[in-house]
Amino acid sequence: MRRIVRGHDQYMLKRYPFTTTTHHHHQLETQPNKTQFTMANRANVSGAKSSTLSTPSTLSTEAQFYTDIASKNVEPLWTVLNKMVPPKPNPSSVVTAWPYEDLRPVLMQSGIVVSAEEAERRVLMLVNPAMQAPYTTDTIYAGLQLILPGETAPAHRHVAFALRFIVEGSRGFTAVEGQKLMMERGDVILTPSWHWHDHGSEGDGPMVWLDGLDLPVYRFLPVNFAENYEEARYPSELSDNSNWKLPWAPVQAVLDENKETETYARYDYKSGEHGKHLSKTISGQAERINAGATTKKVRETVSFVYHVYEGEGYSTIVSPEGKEEKVQWKGKDTFAVPAWSTISHTCTQECGSAYLFAVNDRPMVESLGLYKRQELK
Repeated sequence: MRRIVRGHDQYMLKRYPFTTTTHHHHQLETQPNKTQFTMANRANVSGAKSSTLSTPSTLSTEAQFYTDIASKNVEPLWTVLNKMVPPKPNPSSVVTAWPYEDLRPVLMQSGIVVSAEEAERRVLMLVNPAMQAPYTTDTIYAGLQLILPGETAPAHRHVAFALRFIVEGSRGFTAVEGQKLMMERGDVILTPSWHWHDHGSEGDGPMVWLDGLDLPVYRFLPVNFAENYEEARYPSELSDNSNWKLPWAPVQAVLDENKETETYARYDYKSGEHGKHLSKTISGQAERINAGATTKKVRETVSFVYHVYEGEGYSTIVSPEGKEEKVQWKGKDTFAVPAWSTISHTCTQECGSAYLFAVNDRPMVESLGLYKRQELK
């Protein structure tokens, strides 16, 4: 039921602009409540009268009431209650795709415009068009980072947790707290909270990876900060066995265990240190869809940033508001899916399988007791 009182449009536009337009694909309309209070009713409800606040007997318009209370550092809940307690999840982010063939040229151009040392992190942020940086979804930040041969992205550490899915290149490295981890396509590299880390390349071609961080969380919990190391590199030694490096080959082996009998499989990444999610905020998953197969329609109170490791197909995504979109994808493409969207993947290739990687916010949602999952027909 809408609890919106007439006569306060100007106040609403000034104080609550999000109540008239939350994002470009739906609106919260302002309209009169069918059960308006009379002035007498308001007098009974108002109780004690203030010498500085207009009373019902002197109140000429409802707009004056809203103007008066603004100076008291109070605001009327009834004007926004439907927005604050919606009948279903109401993410601000929208379905968005970033084809790699569109982004790679400008990413390579960025390597000419600015060095890794100058930029500290040469990244093209994947910004959701319904929001602004650092939002790729409401809770996940993602970006494509570039390191060229011989470059070093200087050592630093930060509160935010980060994972990186290697998109392109070989013989690049990330050094984490003294462990130098060589990076190959499909690897997941972790940089836990407040761990020193730097990046570099010993190869002869560009290194590109997808960054996934929990940065949006710190817009509401303002405790994220960073520290630069005194040198460009933190002292490190090559490590062939680290809990912070998760190669692709073992993941695909698990996905393919029942490939002949099951057209779909999902693998949830776990930490080698404690066997749980990769962090307390965000984690990763991988999926296999056989040629010609379509997955079940599923929705979760979780948002995703998908990256196509291999294959071609499309994803049918229905927003919580009921808007259906079809995202066509192929190798190295990335797309964002808001929470509580119904998702179904289809692999359109004639042979082989498609493999998807996704950053998700499931750990945070589960920790708060908010995780829900539904299969739809």
